[in-house]
Formats: sequence, structure tokens, C-alpha cells
Amino acid sequence: MISAYKSGIIQIGDLPLGGHYPIRVQSMTNTNTNDIEATVAQTIRLAEAGCEMVRITAQGITEAQNLALIRKNLHVRGIKIPLIADIHFNPHAAEVAAAIVEKVRINPGNYTDKRESKHTLSAREYDEELERIAQRLRPLLRICSYNGTAIRIGTNHGSLSSRIMDRYGDTPEGMVESALEFGRICRDEGFSKVVFSMKSSNVRVMVQSTRLLAQKMESEGMNFPIHLGVTEAGDGEDGIIKSAAGIGTLLEEGIGDTIRVSLTGAPEIEIPVALAITARYNSSRNPGLTLEPVSATQAEAWQNRQTTAATGIGGNYPVGVLAKINDSKFLVDENLSVPDPLPAHAFRFVDTVEGNAAGMRNQLEKLDPAKRRPLVLKNTYLTTDLLRFHVDSAIDFGSLLIDGIGDCIWPVAPGIDSKTVYHTAFALLQATRARITRTEFISCPSCGRTLFDIEKTLQQVKTETHHLKGLKIAVMGCIVNGPGEMADADYGYVGAGAGKVSLYKGKNVMYKNIPETEAIPMLVQLIKDSGDWVEV
Repeated sequence: MISAYKSGIIQIGDLPLGGHYPIRVQSMTNTNTNDIEATVAQTIRLAEAGCEMVRITAQGITEAQNLALIRKNLHVRGIKIPLIADIHFNPHAAEVAAAIVEKVRINPGNYTDKRESKHTLSAREYDEELERIAQRLRPLLRICSYNGTAIRIGTNHGSLSSRIMDRYGDTPEGMVESALEFGRICRDEGFSKVVFSMKSSNVRVMVQSTRLLAQKMESEGMNFPIHLGVTEAGDGEDGIIKSAAGIGTLLEEGIGDTIRVSLTGAPEIEIPVALAITARYNSSRNPGLTLEPVSATQAEAWQNRQTTAATGIGGNYPVGVLAKINDSKFLVDENLSVPDPLPAHAFRFVDTVEGNAAGMRNQLEKLDPAKRRPLVLKNTYLTTDLLRFHVDSAIDFGSLLIDGIGDCIWPVAPGIDSKTVYHTAFALLQATRARITRTEFISCPSCGRTLFDIEKTLQQVKTETHHLKGLKIAVMGCIVNGPGEMADADYGYVGAGAGKVSLYKGKNVMYKNIPETEAIPMLVQLIKDSGDWVEV
């Protein structure tokens, strides 16, 4: 664990980002960038909902040029929200967009060699490729410097270059190095308006890589702001909990300057969730104040310890959930009950009230991890607001579960329906990979590149496959970043063009450009043929 990361301050248009300034909320349009009016209208709705920066896909030169018309139309309507061009595959589109918008988001993969050879690069070859990357990046840096445009260098788990994969593998270390290579080029060129992000649909990977990024930047004298987000988080309650757990864990540690909650559906639905997350922290970021670092000196000891089992908790049992079922008993999971009160001599307790992740971790430090009694994490929530409960419980419990800490969680919320509390607890275990009890669905929020109804399709896929406990199934809007961002999935449904879909097993495409009308039955058959199907 690290102390609170101190980021520098940069300007995104007129909006200051980093340092003591509030954590900024952003989202991304899912309209076609060539549809100027639709993109403008959605951007206005986002701004009215509280979004502070809006990202728009610019997959080609035409779309990048259209950003000027979108910006002009917004300004005519009195909306001067900073715009971010989202670039994939086309560095020239980034150069066009950089003269128009306030920020450009690039992926390191845009600029790396597309190497077919499988041989490992020598140190000289590695350095030569870095120099070629620098040559490709310098024109963009010059344009950004001239126009005052910021750059987000966004690394995605699963889309690392062959060169990085050869040396680091598909790891948090590889993700961080992929970004820092570009950060060093920016620094050497005297360009400082940089934001970094480490994105993954796996919450643990996202947290670990971002922590490591902050450590590495500190060690190299960098202090660029950091963007947080769990990519392809999904929809509804599961997407909210997954996003809050990953983003909140890092914000608790003082890491993060801007966030995006990626939920499948209209982008406006992301903003209330993002604001609920940032509300916990923005009061601590006034000038002259800093976040208290989260101390966790014994976290590793707790993570690696083996506990004894007591009434179905600890030992070799999966992480459990406690829920009150009557005046004398608790329910642990679906069919195992334990007495109320729990025998104090058999357990170790962390017990706090009203959303207090730091308090839970500080209590943990006072407990002796050498003792083998199971650790029960309890938090009481007095709110009657379901979103507030989802966000706070995800952050409080998630910040420990992500580090492998806790044998059982015990959320208490008198103002929330008891079945909802129980369901939320298992969703939290699933989101943090502490315990898998259902199918996990990875789905993108969609953008202007998506050519099918992703919300409807996701629900159809869920209906057919929701009983496949432990499988990870992705529904992705497009071929541009779908295969990379669903790298953690067992199976994938990826938009390949108008009315066309490609189906994946792991990272391998199994069916290419099949009719959308046939895709879901073929996905089911693929799962069956692979031996992963279970009849209801």
C-alpha cells in the first residue's frame, strides 16, 4: 500500500484538474459522431446532469473534423464543457482532434509497431522501437502544446503491445510500463498536460495497476493526474457496485483526480453514480487540505493468513455473508445458520458505522493477524437511499476484499429491504473476485462505434446464460476495443459492423461477421460445444 499520491494540476480548457481540486466527473457519448445534433443533444444532457468533461469517439479523420461542428453548436447554446476526443487506431485523427478539443485520449497501442514476428526483441531493438514511437508521438505533442490541449494516455488490460507482452506479460507491471514509456517521451519533450489511466474489467487488476502507476510515477519524479474507471463494468446494480469498489478503493488511498463510471445504457445514468462516489471525497480536497493516507501495514499479513473454521466461516469455506433471519439466528449463505450473538471468542470483528473504509482498515491494524480466528467485517448503514447504500458498501467492504482481507461480510442497513442487502453483499463478493456465485457479464457502455442495441442484446444474453455460474461473458459494442477490453472474458459477443457480430472464446475469434439475428443461438452453441454449458 502507498501513502496518498500528490498529483500536479493541469488545465482541461478552463477546468483545473488534479491537486486540491475536486475529483472531476466525466462520461462518453454513445451517439454517432457524424450525427452532429444527436451528439450535441446528448452532451447537453450530460452537462445538465453534472458531467464536467465529455468524451466523443473520433475513430477517423471525418469524425475528428466533426468535433469542430459539435463544439461550435455547444458554444452557441452556451455549453462550454471540455470535450475529449477518443482515438483508436488512427494517430492522424488524434492530430486533427487536438487542434479542436480540450483533451485527446490515446492508447499506447496506437503508436507501437504492429510486429508479426514472435521473436523477443533485443535491448537494442527494444530501444529502437521506443524511438520510433517517440517520432510518431512528437507531431501530436507539438499540436497539443500549440493549442493547450491535454492528453490522456489510457492503457487497457488485454490490449498491450507484443513488445510489452514479451517483456512483462499481461500484467499490471506491463500496463504501467506501457503508459510510462509515453509519459517519459512527454516529459523529455517538455509536455506536461498528461493524464494517465489503467483500465480493466477486473477490479483487482485495475486497482493493482493504478497503485503501481502512482508508486512508479513518484519514484520517477512524475506527478501527472490519474483518471479512474472500471472498464466495461456492466449494467444496473452489478455495474454500480463493481465501479464503486474499484474507484472507491483508490480514492480512499488518495489516488485519483477524475472518474468515469462505465455503465451499459444511456450515459446520463452514469452521472448520479459518479457523483455519489465523489461526494465522499471532494470535501477533503479543498485548498490547504489533503486526504489522509490509508494506513495498512498489516494488510499483507491478513491476506496471506490461514484461519480456522468456526460455524461455517473461515478456514476453507468461501467468503461468507451474514444476514439476520430472526431474533436468535443469522443466515450464512443460503442454508447455514449461526447463533445471534456470534460467539465473540470464536471470531475477530471489524465493526464500523456509516461508510467508513478507513475506519475498518485502521481497526484491522489493531488486531493481531497471527491469531487464527475468522475475520468478520461489519458495517452499519443508516441511509434509506439505495444508491448511497450500494456505493458506500461497495467501497467500505470492497477496499478490503480486493486485498483478500475478510472471511465474512456483514452489511447492516435497517432502512433497506433485507433481501436487497443480502443480494448486494453477494454482488460485492462477485465484483471484487472474493467469491464467484453467478455468471459475470462484462459489457461496454457503448459509444458512436456501436451499431446494435447493446442494452437489449445484453439482456437477451443474460436470459440465455445467467445460470452458468463462474463463466465470464462479454457483450461489446465494436471490434475497435472490444477484444482488448474483454480480455478477461471466457466468451465474447462483439459488434463487427452493421448487422454483423463476431463471437470469441477467450481471445480467439471463433465466428467472424455472422448475422446479428443468429449470434445469440450460436453463442449458446459455442458454449455447449466447449463443454461449459450446464442445463438449468
